[in-house]
Amino acid sequence: MEIKTILKEIVDKGASDVFILAGRPVSFKLGNRIEALNDEPLLPEKTNAFIAEIYGMASDRKIERLYAKGDDDFAFAIPNVSRFRVNVYKQRGSLAAVIRVVAFSLPDPAKLNIVPAVLDLSDRTRGLILFAGPAESGKTTTLACLIDRINSTRNGHIITLENPIEYLHRHKMSLVSQREISLDTESYAAALRAALRQSPNVILMGEMRDAETASTALTAAETGHLVISTMFTVGAANAIDRLIDIFPEGQRERVCMQLSLVLQAIVSQQLIPTLDGDVEPVFQLMLCNNEIRALIREGESGRINQTIDACTDEGMISMDAAILKLYKDGKVSARDALTRAIDPDNMARHVNSSDKMYF
Repeated sequence: MEIKTILKEIVDKGASDVFILAGRPVSFKLGNRIEALNDEPLLPEKTNAFIAEIYGMASDRKIERLYAKGDDDFAFAIPNVSRFRVNVYKQRGSLAAVIRVVAFSLPDPAKLNIVPAVLDLSDRTRGLILFAGPAESGKTTTLACLIDRINSTRNGHIITLENPIEYLHRHKMSLVSQREISLDTESYAAALRAALRQSPNVILMGEMRDAETASTALTAAETGHLVISTMFTVGAANAIDRLIDIFPEGQRERVCMQLSLVLQAIVSQQLIPTLDGDVEPVFQLMLCNNEIRALIREGESGRINQTIDACTDEGMISMDAAILKLYKDGKVSARDALTRAIDPDNMARHVNSSDKMYF
């Protein structure tokens, strides 16, 4: 069976991910469970053949890159089936791949239970917005919804810097330029520097992993652009610490001051397995008020999560309150509620109690 036929069958099942790994049958993720497509374990020769087929469908990607580096990220599409994001890698002398199913159409935020307050960040016109969360937490999908909201409601130029490009955005009220790292441009840093000369209103970029990229992003946010980026961590406080730690110690006080002035919001999200075998998104939303800005400026990030929990009347969202509600509603297990909580000790004191939990 060709990989194209396999992928069509798995898309028809409504799966989110496909796994090609020697020693196991082709497998797919449905909700929070991984299932085998059949009972035929793949031999290394077959996984290699499947991956060669995938590169054949991605006409702008050369398999030599995989052999040189040991892994590769890119996207491809099968007409009338779906788009796919793939990570291909070497393991134990054979080739393997994990393929994410990405619909041609943009996701519906209401069907995905993305809270309206997160999408309302589309009203911000300048500064920095961070989206935090571990890998596979739904950040890319939420960002696609946010960019689509901006594209649908505002006249301007949106530039996205992605690796790889997943969701395709059509020009609506805005012009949208989508650039893929290593294909359209050398690096995030180079693309971001170039973006500042491309008359942008909104810049969406992947994680800021080095001081040069982070510094350029902060400057862009400082000079009237809306910059949206990601951090691979859970919670607003951890995201701030991760960003500041990118810089050399001698620059961190200056960065704290700069960040306190440009940061608009941090959205932290997770996907929690539900008892019915699906997943449910939960969000923490930090909006920068005077108290939050003072904590960032003074290097007191450890108090930020508590401040968020105390400021829900200002539109902020407590992730632990959202998790607890899912548990109280019988949607998630006590174990998952505890392991996904930002403050596990506080969650443990309330998870088996009928008392209302205050944050």
